[in-house]
Amino acid sequence: MNVAQLLIRGIDLLYIPQIRKIVSRDIFGYGICGGANMVLDTLWYFVLYHYVVCEQFVDLGIVVMSPHIATLCLVFPITFFTGFWLNRNVAFRVTDISSLPQLVKYALTVVGSILLNYACMKFFVEVCGVWATPSKILTTAACAVYSFLVGRYFTFKG
Repeated sequence: MNVAQLLIRGIDLLYIPQIRKIVSRDIFGYGICGGANMVLDTLWYFVLYHYVVCEQFVDLGIVVMSPHIATLCLVFPITFFTGFWLNRNVAFRVTDISSLPQLVKYALTVVGSILLNYACMKFFVEVCGVWATPSKILTTAACAVYSFLVGRYFTFKG
């Protein structure tokens, strides 16, 4: 049994009848995978910020990066690939299609998610006058719906 099958079994164990009444298996699995990737992202960010970047500015010669942005740049590729792997092998389980085209599609959806994050934050904060933290919550919800739909019907379409 491989890692993906173990994760799928774990998700199936958590998918109890009370949850089945509320949400479909696909959405539940996607949520678990997304939550797991978010936790991994946070752990990697903590470790890299404190022990690799050491909370210091990073001088790249042509630009000096603040420690939090430098760490973000280091963490992004890691969680990009773990997110792709989780979606491909656990959440959507579409492994009969070549991974390279899916990876390209996934990269496009991530760019779309970044743009949607930016647009939503600008809209909620600057146009609607909503405080930043509630705006981030609304933005995250919108991006989660976007990511699920694009993943389901574009990136990992069977």
